[in-house]
Amino acid sequence: MSELTFEQMLEESFKIPHTGEIVEGTVIDVKPEEIILNIGCKADGLLTKYEYTNDNSVDLTQVVKPGDTMEVKVLKVNDSEGTVLVTYKRLQQERGSKKIEEAFNNQEVLKAVVTQVQDGGLTVIVDETRIFIPASLVSDSYERDLTKYKDQEIEFVVIEFNPRKRRCIGDRKQLLVAKKAKMQEELFSRIHEGDIVDGVVKNVTDFGAFIDLGGADGLLHISEMSWGRVEHPKKVFKVGEQLKVLVKEIKGNKIALSLKFEDQNPWKDAAEKFAIGTIVTGKVARMTDFGAFIELENGVDALLHVSQISKEHIEKPQDVLTQGQEVTAKIVDFNEKDHKISLSIKALTAPDAPKDDDEDIASVDIDAVIQAEEE
Repeated sequence: MSELTFEQMLEESFKIPHTGEIVEGTVIDVKPEEIILNIGCKADGLLTKYEYTNDNSVDLTQVVKPGDTMEVKVLKVNDSEGTVLVTYKRLQQERGSKKIEEAFNNQEVLKAVVTQVQDGGLTVIVDETRIFIPASLVSDSYERDLTKYKDQEIEFVVIEFNPRKRRCIGDRKQLLVAKKAKMQEELFSRIHEGDIVDGVVKNVTDFGAFIDLGGADGLLHISEMSWGRVEHPKKVFKVGEQLKVLVKEIKGNKIALSLKFEDQNPWKDAAEKFAIGTIVTGKVARMTDFGAFIELENGVDALLHVSQISKEHIEKPQDVLTQGQEVTAKIVDFNEKDHKISLSIKALTAPDAPKDDDEDIASVDIDAVIQAEEE
């Protein structure tokens, strides 16, 4: 490109830009509330803070310095005062509006920092254009408190664009739903029943805990939390805790989990340790009207029937036993298949107990007692 002659440069210096024209200016002076620009004509450009940004807290001296260049749009020419009012903000809004319109038409994913949090949703700004994301479209699950998103960069798509009404609506939820669906598909393609996988406790309820496996949640039921007895899931787990869990069953999109690892099964060598006639010591774990459950080790409980506590008649176990009390008894019955063990203290002092006492023990369904107790 050929250089301008002196006459051309002189002519340019006296030229006055027209309203709506886009010009390039160089900062020659900055004050907290305004910027003075050399826009290549006889008049300087005046850029107020209001026409620079929507953020009223900004000190222009902290964001612009002499020598910086910027494109601005002419708002008004005042020949008498020798000033040209220009805007930077509106030019960015126009360009941002075009960018957002293209993103809306192409369903392009945008990124922006959350500048404002309201009860109804979030506000982000893209090139000086405000985009509102309603609370119902912020996440794929209900969130009562949105303040955690303040000053955070988030991704979203524009689902409504109406520059006339200055209405621009964003949606973050559909991105999360799509991402989760993809993760779920990948998860189900790689896990199988019997696998041990990593997970994070997402929620704890009275009946179990939901474990986030990275794409889908699995249910760890209270009955699968331990080989022993779990009083309440909230006493064992807390949200955010990391676990290694066993995939017990996959049925459709439901995953049942367990912490009952077979190598830790306390019953695997129980036949040797708890053979009939063996004298054992354990602690009273819980009591019913029928008898007391004695914990021999974690995951192995035995029933001490009320008729086998003493040679004397006892109405209820609570009359002579207390929770946590250590007792010594003899194993009088062992059922490995059903995981049932019966004890007798009386057999230690009266090994030839009457037959009807043994029938009393056999007549009690331990599973039924446990179920009745839990109900």
